[in-house]
Amino acid sequence: MARSTRLTLLVLAGAAAVAGAWWWLSGTPDVRPIPSDRPPGGGALVSSVRAQPRSFNRYVARDSVTDTISYLTQAKLVRVDRRTQDLEPWLAESWTVSADGVTFTLRLRRGVQFSDGTPFTSADVLFAFRAVYEDPAAAALADSLKVGGQPLGVTAPDESTIVIRFPSAFGPGLRLLDNLPILPRHRLEAALAAGRFADAWGPSTPPSEIAGLGPFALERHDIGQRLVFKRNPYYWRKDAAGYALPYLDRLTLEIVPDQNAELLRLDAGQIDFTQSEIRPEDYANLKRAADAGRLVLHDLGVGVDADSLWFNLGPPKPGDSRLAWLRRAELRRAISCAVDRQAFADTVFLGAAVPVWGPVTAANQRWHVPDLPHCEGGADEARRLLAQLGFSDRDGNGTLESASGEPARLTLMTQKGNTALERGAAVIRDDCAKVGLQVDVAALEAGSLIDRLERGDYEAVYFRFLTTDLDPALNLDFWLSRGGAHVWFPAQPQPATPWEARIDTLMLEQVATLDQERRRAIFTEVQRIFAAELPIVHFAAPRVYVATSARVLNATPSVMRPMVLWNPDTLAVRPSNGAPAVR
Repeated sequence: MARSTRLTLLVLAGAAAVAGAWWWLSGTPDVRPIPSDRPPGGGALVSSVRAQPRSFNRYVARDSVTDTISYLTQAKLVRVDRRTQDLEPWLAESWTVSADGVTFTLRLRRGVQFSDGTPFTSADVLFAFRAVYEDPAAAALADSLKVGGQPLGVTAPDESTIVIRFPSAFGPGLRLLDNLPILPRHRLEAALAAGRFADAWGPSTPPSEIAGLGPFALERHDIGQRLVFKRNPYYWRKDAAGYALPYLDRLTLEIVPDQNAELLRLDAGQIDFTQSEIRPEDYANLKRAADAGRLVLHDLGVGVDADSLWFNLGPPKPGDSRLAWLRRAELRRAISCAVDRQAFADTVFLGAAVPVWGPVTAANQRWHVPDLPHCEGGADEARRLLAQLGFSDRDGNGTLESASGEPARLTLMTQKGNTALERGAAVIRDDCAKVGLQVDVAALEAGSLIDRLERGDYEAVYFRFLTTDLDPALNLDFWLSRGGAHVWFPAQPQPATPWEARIDTLMLEQVATLDQERRRAIFTEVQRIFAAELPIVHFAAPRVYVATSARVLNATPSVMRPMVLWNPDTLAVRPSNGAPAVR
């Protein structure tokens, strides 16, 4: 989902902050030079995305397309390399940290300009933090940029220096700034002052009104069809040979909601790569295309994202008698028991997946707990748990009913056109039917689904979070009960349950701990509580394969989305007859 669709929501993250150390990083991160047999720059590539962006303002929208566009058009003070998980200098070329580990002084790169030619200064950084912390529409992002529920203290001694003071010790250190693209003050300050920041840079905004510090600038937006990006002539990065980046002149995002159509276009050479992994059922066809030299297949191993099932545990609505049992942990545990995870992996992912019992998969080696408590009783245990809710098959029709005759029935929403999600929802429906629980699957377009989620207008959802980092301290908006991405009941004024209160306490301790082994022990306890209460039920984590056309050079896919476009400025077109291929 960006934390989602995303909802790009599940930002599980991994870095060590070192107290009492002196950090000094400088220079431009290594970029592989473009092959010497072709001129630098030029050419165009085409990718697909599944949906229309909900906004061009990453502060107020969390969908995956908006997030992808942010990678193309915006830049951050520091960046996490999605392959190595190392922290890199970006708009901040270097920094120092105080002996107590709470004050960071960042030196900004000089001479950097936005895509409209306006100079970038520390005033833009101050504006970015002000917008995030002051505008209610940016609350979810603000949560991820707080420590102990308190905002960071940010000052600017001069136009090239930023001082960031953390309210207290913070395990990941500056790594949390990977969440924050720096938007242009000169373009958005008036909207913030007028209370219109949430509506600024909506989907219908003319491209000429949007500026950024990323490698590309929006050139054209055909709503519902495509987005065309042109090379940002003011982009600040150069490769190791001194050539200005990005290499590409143009990058197009074609909006292709249907995965079957997306595959056909990839195989036909109409798009060069997708923004999601390939489906298991498509592997054989794409392998043949790779063997023929038309595509390149990248095997990235088991992914960090597992598909997720959760219920709406928010405040009950008047008159809905089902909410009493829909909100019970016994129901969630019964479904977890009813679904055979190995069969789920074999059916939904054609065997290219591993069973999981929690939100942190084995791909996240530092934070994964392999022995979480889980159901071992299968369907029999599921029936016992449903009986505890007062259900039995009173009329012998195979479906359970309550003492008043109410059927054990619920509606499960998922994303239309995403075949893995649609298959997974069908398996959940069929396995639940075997224990007498009737599940009606409703497949919605991505935009409609996210709207329903954000309004809390649903009973249960089967969807996927998108991990953007691997250190749990960097997704407190998910783990803390007050967080905007605490999807089963977001933004709780007080913890709704004792177990959520306990997780709140543990996560705040985990965040403030600099001892990395202690952080791991704390988060292990959090995962055990989560596995016992099951606010989200996880079934399997798929292996991740990415396909790119043979035209694409310098692709460095990551298991985290956007898999290719997280690193867009070094993408290039393979030369044809010694010259760049241009569309």
